[in-house]
Amino acid sequence: MRNELFHPDRDDISLDKVLHALSDPIRRDIARTMHVEGPRVCGQLSYPIAKSTLSHHLKVLRESGLMQTEIRGTSRVISLRRDDIDARFPLLLDAVQVTAVPAEALV
Repeated sequence: MRNELFHPDRDDISLDKVLHALSDPIRRDIARTMHVEGPRVCGQLSYPIAKSTLSHHLKVLRESGLMQTEIRGTSRVISLRRDDIDARFPLLLDAVQVTAVPAEALV
């Protein structure tokens, strides 16, 4: 039997951990993808990295409180915890360009 995945409670989400998670361009892009496209199954994410590296990035995002991972059978569905992050750190996701409209899209 699998252990439950760790997800910090809203009040325990740390700014340091969130900023660390978003400091990596791939993790920031995963968060942006979740914002734009909504929840995704892990297998729907495609990056030029090893699966183990992608798993590590997803773990960092989940343990920081940015992502929610739900196990559904043999799949894992990942979603952005936007409400929780916005409640703890208003406008942070916009400031780090996760949820803000990219500048090139405004032109």
